[in-house]
Amino acid sequence: MKYLPVTKDELKQLNWDSLDIILVSGDSYIDSPYSGTALIGRYLTKNGFRVGIIPQPDLHSGVDITSLGEPNLFWGVSGGTVDSMVANYTASKKRRKSDDFTPGGINNKRPDRAVIVYSNLIRKHFKHTKPIVLGGIEASLRRVAHYDFWTNKLRKSILFDAKADMLVYGMAEKTIVQVAHAMRQKKSWQEINGLCYISNEVPENYKELPSFDEVQKSKAKFTKMFHLFYNNNDPITAFGLAQKTDTRFLIQNKPANHLSQKELDNIFDMDFSLDAHPSHSKDGKVKALDTIKFSLTTHRGCYGECNFCAIAVHQGQTVNWRSEKSILKEAKKFTKHKSFKGIISDAGGPTANMYGFECAKKIKKGCCENKRCISPVVCKSLKPTHGSQINLLNNIQNIDGVKKVFIASGIRYDMIVNDKQFGQKYVNSLVKKHTSGQLKVAP
Repeated sequence: MKYLPVTKDELKQLNWDSLDIILVSGDSYIDSPYSGTALIGRYLTKNGFRVGIIPQPDLHSGVDITSLGEPNLFWGVSGGTVDSMVANYTASKKRRKSDDFTPGGINNKRPDRAVIVYSNLIRKHFKHTKPIVLGGIEASLRRVAHYDFWTNKLRKSILFDAKADMLVYGMAEKTIVQVAHAMRQKKSWQEINGLCYISNEVPENYKELPSFDEVQKSKAKFTKMFHLFYNNNDPITAFGLAQKTDTRFLIQNKPANHLSQKELDNIFDMDFSLDAHPSHSKDGKVKALDTIKFSLTTHRGCYGECNFCAIAVHQGQTVNWRSEKSILKEAKKFTKHKSFKGIISDAGGPTANMYGFECAKKIKKGCCENKRCISPVVCKSLKPTHGSQINLLNNIQNIDGVKKVFIASGIRYDMIVNDKQFGQKYVNSLVKKHTSGQLKVAP
């Protein structure tokens, strides 16, 4: 299957009379592992579910949102690869004119607070429909009461505003497949890790956060709430959480376990066409493809814990990396693509030079409660080493058909300084072979 279906004609070509799951996204449909919608759609399909995608539906009619009918199991709703408010506005709150994930590049397809808008659109055209499941970065980072920069106010969990049935947070592959199986088998999904829902009561042994009413009235309570929330993002050490909102409770189950290396390899071993769906061609080029089309994700997670960054509460503070075999296999697929010209734009992750090592204590016992891995100094238990990434980059560049492999992800220079064995060799390798114009640094 070159693409997941976006039209009724494509359903007919697959001999599918209906879909189990319909994914609605604020992005155009780019069939790439860099697109969360495409990746989740492919993974659900691999696990036996029939999945279709509605990219950037028209808000003024029901033509797009009704184009694939109604799903048998649930709707999956995402704002897209980028939070819709970040995609639509600059930090000075000026409207952005361009959108790299919209065909033609004009920012006229993604609504503000897309997750809420799409949920309302579904309910407008399908009364008493199947459950609506929120996912992606926009939903994940708004899963509890949160400060909204755009209005300078606190907002409730996005589950309440969207009036959705469930929210899957984090990268969510394990969670969404478990949810799909539970719904197909008509079993309860409320105890599945990695999701949030609304309830009239708090499950046993769940930690209760300060209520929405309390955090609205007190900055100190909001700070306490955030710390409790932030420190419950490690699947080994976390508790379930609950937060009273009006007369009901937001329930957040424990995070899903991180994918093993084999599971992560299986995700990226799926076949992607690495192009925008042909239906977008009439509207123009999708500029994001220039960056992501021939890029390699080598790992997930980040233990940097920069205070301005969202990765710790979305991908987690534990770094999980793919095997070199899997990464080289994907790079070799690039060389067979008709538009590949020998340049791999990026081989990295949230922080490029975290590939291939992690704290042995953390892997067994979870994140330390009162200690950070690399701030204010690099922890002695971490033992940074760049040997694995040096070998990986060399082996990618030695593939027939690959001319250059660059690192476009940010790097941490404090870890390079701490790597007495390979640090200088890594810098030399970056400067000589793997920097294209500018090198990004994680501050």
